[in-house]
Amino acid sequence: MRMMKLALLNFRNGFRNYLSLVISLAFTMSVFLNFQNIIYSDALALLGERNKNNVDTIVQVISVVLVCFMFFFIWYSTNVFLTRQKKEIGIYVFMGLTNQKIGKLYMIEITLIGLSALVLGIAFGTAFTGLFQMVLLALSDLVVEISFQFVLQPVLITAGVYLVIYLIFVLKGYADIVRSSVLDMFTGARQNEYIRQSFILLWIRALLGVVVLGTGFYFAVKEGGMEVLGNVFLAVVLVIAGVYLLFGGLIPLIFQGLAGRKSFLYQKTRCLWVNNVIFRMKKNYRTYAMVCVLVLCSVTALATGFAMKARYENIVHFENTYTFQLLSDRKDLDDEARELIEECTPIAFSSYIPITTLEESQIKTTTRYTGYAITSWSALKNLAEEAGLSFELEEPEEDEYIRATNMILFSLITDVTSETAVIEGKTFRQIQRTQEPYLGYLQERHVNLFILNDEEYEKLRPAGRELYVYNYKITDPKAFAAARDRLSELVEQIRQKDGYIGRVAIDPEGEDDRKWIKVLYSLCEFMFMVFIFASGSIMSMKLYNDSFEEKERYLVMKKLGFESRLLGRSIACELAAAYGMPFVVMSIASYFSVHALEKMMFADLRMINVVSVLAVGVVFFVCYRLSVRVYRRNVGV
Repeated sequence: MRMMKLALLNFRNGFRNYLSLVISLAFTMSVFLNFQNIIYSDALALLGERNKNNVDTIVQVISVVLVCFMFFFIWYSTNVFLTRQKKEIGIYVFMGLTNQKIGKLYMIEITLIGLSALVLGIAFGTAFTGLFQMVLLALSDLVVEISFQFVLQPVLITAGVYLVIYLIFVLKGYADIVRSSVLDMFTGARQNEYIRQSFILLWIRALLGVVVLGTGFYFAVKEGGMEVLGNVFLAVVLVIAGVYLLFGGLIPLIFQGLAGRKSFLYQKTRCLWVNNVIFRMKKNYRTYAMVCVLVLCSVTALATGFAMKARYENIVHFENTYTFQLLSDRKDLDDEARELIEECTPIAFSSYIPITTLEESQIKTTTRYTGYAITSWSALKNLAEEAGLSFELEEPEEDEYIRATNMILFSLITDVTSETAVIEGKTFRQIQRTQEPYLGYLQERHVNLFILNDEEYEKLRPAGRELYVYNYKITDPKAFAAARDRLSELVEQIRQKDGYIGRVAIDPEGEDDRKWIKVLYSLCEFMFMVFIFASGSIMSMKLYNDSFEEKERYLVMKKLGFESRLLGRSIACELAAAYGMPFVVMSIASYFSVHALEKMMFADLRMINVVSVLAVGVVFFVCYRLSVRVYRRNVGV
């Protein structure tokens, strides 16, 4: 009972010290709870079963990522708490308490912290469920009526996952205390801290870090075919490993080199903080590397969200390029179809192109597709002029082709020149791939169009079936049904005469079956905020913990006559280096991660990269200012 009272007393007296830890854990749980609530509530049921299933699948994948993040975050948080308490625990040893009793005291105290975070996280997560869904749907540009729903299953899943992970590290901390010696616990907060690392070891780590990170960047931007998926996986692993080696080798090496130059060290307040950064790097470099990886993930998540949004808008535009399309073997159908449509509504623009369809046996490609057709470069150029579409394609040579493909969400094949096609026994090499919607919905769902040199097309035209594509865009969407019915009559007449004809009708005001993509890019924006908050919390907690360990040093310097203003400036520089190192490395690495994303999603994300890096900079600056203020207060400066 006395053990419980002591733990409660410690918890109550030190709650302010644990507040940042409790809030960080509670925030993580509230986000996880709201993601689970998306799956088990009916908030997105109005999107339709298919969209809801797609969203649920995406949320489950993100939930796995959040669980992994929660695992490492709790691991780090409990380690910070244990390190912070070791000196106090050592005092208990001198008071006669056994390691087992001290371990039980630690378990009770850290369990109280964990339960506080759990209650706070569940409470906030449940209270703000409606707000979370409202913001999510607003970012997704979806109109859905939101009503508060309390669903027990997300709460149980969140609490269960959190408690299992937390219990693992509570037991780990208990085992560490039981196995520790008195000296380890009494001096645990300062072991292996003020140690300059071996230059040879730093050089080895630095070289390995540069090589591994450079290799990761290479695989991130390397173009290729289906092996791109493996390249992306290698890039992720190598970049993470490279970042850790960089903070464990190159960056300490740079600081030690600067400290060895007297012309640099003995200016301003550098001698007060540069050496402190060097001495702490061996202990803190893993934290800096973790924060760097987290903010890199946040920038990539935001870029992915904006890329998804741009791709979704382009896909919708792609399918709605034309309102009506007719595919027929009749060459003289344009005037008749145009007259029927114009009886209902004026035509905004129209286009026409002859194509030749091929059987699968007539064409062999590196990658298998459904539906093959060829056309000439000149015919496609004429269609683009009639429809007002962009046309920047150079005419291919006699053994080359350009492929007009559909607007996909992303592609793992980034090297378009590696593909070949054998048409009627002749091998052609792909020189370019375009996603301009020349054939609209037909190109999106049914036809892979190969654009050939005019002469080559004329040679191959007799090998397939020549058809004619007529495309029309109407000005009045409300006249869609009437115009569709008139064209249906024409289609039926031609079929009764044994003519070949197909019709595509895209309602400009029709229901969208890709709404799940809109939710996806909103979720990416939330992931950006989660990772940003997590990285700021980790840095703040780490520096907060360091401030208590530095208190004695700063008290000694004040007694030696150092002014508080000078010491404050030294603290500001030291903390600026702590926040600046992960930020600079992340800024460089983000260029390669976002560039790789650009290639897979066919989007220009340079501005998004700059904006997201600046957003990270703003968050870091706010955390930095708060950390400086708290640090100075804790060390008495």
